[in-house]
Amino acid sequence: MSDQVRVMVVDDHPMWRDAVSRDLADAGFAVVATAGDGEEAVRRALATTPQVVVLDLNLPALPGVEVCRRIVSHDPTARVLVLSASGEHADVLEAVKSGATGYLVKSAGRDELIDAVRRTALGDPVFTPGLAGLVLGEFRRLATEPAPAAAPAAPQLTGRETEVLRLVAKGLSYRQIADRLVLSHRTVQNHVQNTLGKLQLHNRVELVRYAIEQGLDDELSQG
Repeated sequence: MSDQVRVMVVDDHPMWRDAVSRDLADAGFAVVATAGDGEEAVRRALATTPQVVVLDLNLPALPGVEVCRRIVSHDPTARVLVLSASGEHADVLEAVKSGATGYLVKSAGRDELIDAVRRTALGDPVFTPGLAGLVLGEFRRLATEPAPAAAPAAPQLTGRETEVLRLVAKGLSYRQIADRLVLSHRTVQNHVQNTLGKLQLHNRVELVRYAIEQGLDDELSQG
């Protein structure tokens, strides 16, 4: 395919890492790098700029959440899909707070993983069933906490950007938003990127928290 999604696979178990890499390559993804420990993962991610990093959390040298934080901090357009043996809520929330776009447990099947990587590349949040509600609930809890510092004056968003932001706050995927608003998937992505720039935010996680803090999810439910 001419427009291959560039993927990096990070896992400290060579057989698992090789199997995931092979499955993704067979599905048409360009596996541009692999890594077996956290420090190596950060170095190779910065060198190869993958669009999606399939990341285990339990890594030697540097924990997966720190790998995620460093990669996303360096390249805010990078998407991180955690693929972990743990389904513990604390692990899921820590991964999302570090910038992960999605979280899949390793019991997922091959087709589920391939679909998750495709959707992650598009910017959609992908979670093992049951975890998405947990993450949205945590966003709501965080939104009730006092802000660490006085926020600057809110930038002006267009009506359409606000509309998209409300739907993001409700947990809809970009594709669902596009269907709801009768827009193209690309147009929705552009609105989200413009909104991130105006709000000086780095990723969808921060965007959802901002929207909930502003009460935009409540406004939608009342409309």
